[in-house]
Amino acid sequence: MIDGSCQTFVSDCHVRTAIDLIRHTWDSVVLSALRARPTRRNDLIARIAGASDKVLTQALRRLQARGLVTKARDTGQPAPRTGATYRLTPLGESFANGPLAQLAQWAADNQAELAGPPATP
Repeated sequence: MIDGSCQTFVSDCHVRTAIDLIRHTWDSVVLSALRARPTRRNDLIARIAGASDKVLTQALRRLQARGLVTKARDTGQPAPRTGATYRLTPLGESFANGPLAQLAQWAADNQAELAGPPATP
């Protein structure tokens, strides 16, 4: 439950903290991609259209630093499949399956209105 301490919307407001988790364009996309299952980095880049190697690396590092994603070495895989698998932490799962999923559903439900008025000739 949210207490009344954020009524004035100061810089340390709960809303700002939550929005900070998705302010980078690719972070929410990576979180959504990891919702389905733990995924190797190369598979992530293939699944996320438009994300460059550099952008994916930056997003994964930010999400790891925030404690939303963890990286585990795949030592049991035969070469060349050795590497790392990324997965959501319990905190990442609660965010990706909760507020982020609800935001995505809201956007889908309101897609026409969010697209704006039709262009006039």
